[in-house]
Amino acid sequence: MTSLTLLSPAKLNLFLHITGRRPDGYHNLQTLFQLLDYGDTLTFTTRSDGQITLAPELPGVGFEQNLIIKAMRALEPYKASAAGVDIQLEKRLPMGGGIGGGSSNAATTLVALNHLWGCGLSKNQLQMIGLQLGADVPVFINAQTAWAEGVGEALEAIKMSPKWFLVIQPDCHVSTAEIFSNKDLTRDTSAIKVAAFLERGGKNDCEALVRKLYPQVDNALIWLQKFDRNARMTGTGACVFASFESVEEALKVQAKLPNNLPGFVAQGVNQSPLYNFLPSD
Repeated sequence: MTSLTLLSPAKLNLFLHITGRRPDGYHNLQTLFQLLDYGDTLTFTTRSDGQITLAPELPGVGFEQNLIIKAMRALEPYKASAAGVDIQLEKRLPMGGGIGGGSSNAATTLVALNHLWGCGLSKNQLQMIGLQLGADVPVFINAQTAWAEGVGEALEAIKMSPKWFLVIQPDCHVSTAEIFSNKDLTRDTSAIKVAAFLERGGKNDCEALVRKLYPQVDNALIWLQKFDRNARMTGTGACVFASFESVEEALKVQAKLPNNLPGFVAQGVNQSPLYNFLPSD
């Protein structure tokens, strides 16, 4: 029996530009995925009888619909033996929050079981499998803060200066599919270079639409922008965030959060712990 416990980190989209719509219905985008030192925790314990367990199961999510199980199923044809696994999930990241909870869980599962089951897949192969599960899965497998293009799968690792983030969670669940299919979504933002973003910043093309459809997100940003005028939404929401130079500043604002706005403080990192378990290509 072998056990492995890993952080399944959150991400923030420091900006999100949608540069066009593809013939297959997906969108071309540019974004900077900032990894955080905060997330869910997954523990994988191998077993010899081929059985698979996941505890606890997520309310409203069927066993086979859980991205953790979908990732595990995708690896089953490659495992070196009839091994099974017990998976224990400590959930901290909200569903539908735009901070990558399910995608991160899937990536952590792929990397961990490739290691524990001796599947022998390369990082590139894992990322190709991950992309079938979700557009954000490859960045978590890459385990590095990264500039992303395409549908989010074309990645370039980038080192960001240390920042602290206050992430707050409005009381709503935003459907990514709903936002990306909405006729009012901005889809024609001009592409920019990394240097231009680092110099002038960017915006989130989904934010105006989500604020219009979800007043909870609008109200959260109105509150947060009193402390950081550059506070914005991550991904398609619902979470919003502000950045600070020190943990003390972030905690000071967190202490002022209204009771109906839960949040957490985390530091941006350039590598997640998953990096140490990546196979060499």
